[in-house]
Amino acid sequence: MAAGFSFTVERTDTRSRARLGWLDTPHGVVRTPVFMPVGTQATVKCVTPSQVEEAGAEIVLSNTYHLYLRPGHEVVQELGGIHRFMSWPRPALTDSGGFQVLSLSALRKVSDDGVVFRSHLDGSEHFFSPEKATQIQNALGSDIAMAFDECPPYPATHGELEASVERTARWAERCKSAHANPAQALFGIVQGGTDRGLRGRSATQIVATGFDGYAIGGLSVGEPKEATYEMVGEVEPLLPVGRPRYLMGVGSPDDLVQAVLLGIDMMDSVLPTRLARHAALLSSEGRLQIKNAAYARDARPIDEGCDCYACRHFSRAYVRHLFKAGEILGLTLATIHNLRYLFRLMERIRKAVANGGLDDLRREVVDLFGDARTATAAGDGELQ
Repeated sequence: MAAGFSFTVERTDTRSRARLGWLDTPHGVVRTPVFMPVGTQATVKCVTPSQVEEAGAEIVLSNTYHLYLRPGHEVVQELGGIHRFMSWPRPALTDSGGFQVLSLSALRKVSDDGVVFRSHLDGSEHFFSPEKATQIQNALGSDIAMAFDECPPYPATHGELEASVERTARWAERCKSAHANPAQALFGIVQGGTDRGLRGRSATQIVATGFDGYAIGGLSVGEPKEATYEMVGEVEPLLPVGRPRYLMGVGSPDDLVQAVLLGIDMMDSVLPTRLARHAALLSSEGRLQIKNAAYARDARPIDEGCDCYACRHFSRAYVRHLFKAGEILGLTLATIHNLRYLFRLMERIRKAVANGGLDDLRREVVDLFGDARTATAAGDGELQ
């Protein structure tokens, strides 16, 4: 493993695959299972780093593609790396940019060498190879870097999925060879779409290459939830017990609980912050659309059981007023609340794993949020 990086499994649930543990990184300890908020451009939208930390975040995620385009990884490195640049003192993960580059569709061309793509900002041409994506992340200085992979669209043909699996395996080996930051962990990514056989093949290939942790990619991109869970269930038994398992791009409350039941340790999504900017708030009553007229004179906090800054100080009526008036503070309060809701949920999940009550919690959360993965969740590779 990378210097200063380790993973410990403290407890495994006897009724499921769920487990408790922690990650040790150069910037601190992360309790698992963990939800990671997404700070695409070295910022979680609408909130300061201290607000993210106060809400309960132990690790954040930033995006290689976007930071490469602006301000440039050389600038971030010159200014002390991603932690100092964004004033985030705790652990950070950078994704490889593979999803973003490969989602550009007509703006890119894929070969075994890498991907030629045009910037979504100005149309300029760029090239990402596995080596370059790794070198950029080395320069950014995150605690965890991700291998460059090929994420196929959904739906995709068997031939397209098979080609993606084989290319991802070859690129994973090249990323490992190019990785040159001894203090930075490197995770491999399993692909294969919704094909059980290809998922198994990809997991076997990526594990054989050998990484500090393993991610399951290419899900939560439009496929039915049942297919997501099936693929996670297929892959998880093939991953090493002593390495963290990361399900990329999931963030609805019911998905988080289900992923933990299936043995996942790490998850990320833009969903809570994106919902907040659309005035959709997570609560113990389910999802609230705070701009609704029903909240115009509602003196209650967003969620009476929540201890976040927004709930301690403001009413539903006031937050609704901010959104109706177009005031930026509304976005900030909603984001703080949604993040805190998910971090509190993760605290409940960890307690439930410890005391054997995770299935009861799953039923509760599914009743409240069974439809929470909306179309907005499928765009997790976009700006938050």
